[in-house]
Amino acid sequence: MRARGLLWAFCTLIGVWLVAPALIVVPLSFTDKPSLKFPPDGYSTRWYANFFGDPAWMSALGTSVQVALLVTVVATVLGTAAALGLTRAKIRGLALAQGSMLAPMIVPGVVLAIGTYAVFLKLQLVGTLAGFVMAHTVLALPFVIIPVTASLRGFDRRLEDAAASLGASRWTAFRSVTLPLVAPGVASGALFAFVTSFDEVVVSLFIQSPYLQTLPVKMYASVTRETDPTIAAAATMIIVLTTTLVLVATFFVARRTRAK
Repeated sequence: MRARGLLWAFCTLIGVWLVAPALIVVPLSFTDKPSLKFPPDGYSTRWYANFFGDPAWMSALGTSVQVALLVTVVATVLGTAAALGLTRAKIRGLALAQGSMLAPMIVPGVVLAIGTYAVFLKLQLVGTLAGFVMAHTVLALPFVIIPVTASLRGFDRRLEDAAASLGASRWTAFRSVTLPLVAPGVASGALFAFVTSFDEVVVSLFIQSPYLQTLPVKMYASVTRETDPTIAAAATMIIVLTTTLVLVATFFVARRTRAK
């Protein structure tokens, strides 16, 4: 019992150590001074008013949400299809294909950014919505493939055979039997895809344009020019959004597990 308590205390300490730097941004966003000072001498909501009242910040936020939603849809569909192929195909070179699909998690972001910029510049996709969606989808795919593959490996394929024996086509069996059972993995992948796209900054810096910037790119540009606490308000909005998504997803997964 004592060892378990020490383990919980150690895990809590590590959690606080990892989260504390991000949480410091929250009180900084409420400072009443035009500089980033911790702890703040006073508190005000003026920087949130500045964030929501500035068309440039609102445009960047809207672009990030739009790109992230599109990437979530595209990456989830492609990643689920890829996971199906990786778990069920019986061909040579499957391990190589899997390694290639997971490469964006391993290759340094700046290397991917340079390669993406070179290709997109030739295809005239730099600074376009389609370019952002394509680039972010490549980065998000591994985060969809991994949880969906894990769900499919634990799936009993005899259920599909039973559906087929009752006259269901492959698509019907997948839609009515397989997909509902692996839905938690698909939902996790979709969540990771959204967060990956919403937080991405390195590749976005290379393919941005003056007329199309995501929120992380706008934040990077702001912090390189000035120390306006508006950037802390923007960072707090990202923390709140991503945390809310994770908590909502956790709630629904827990509810689904209890229902079973």
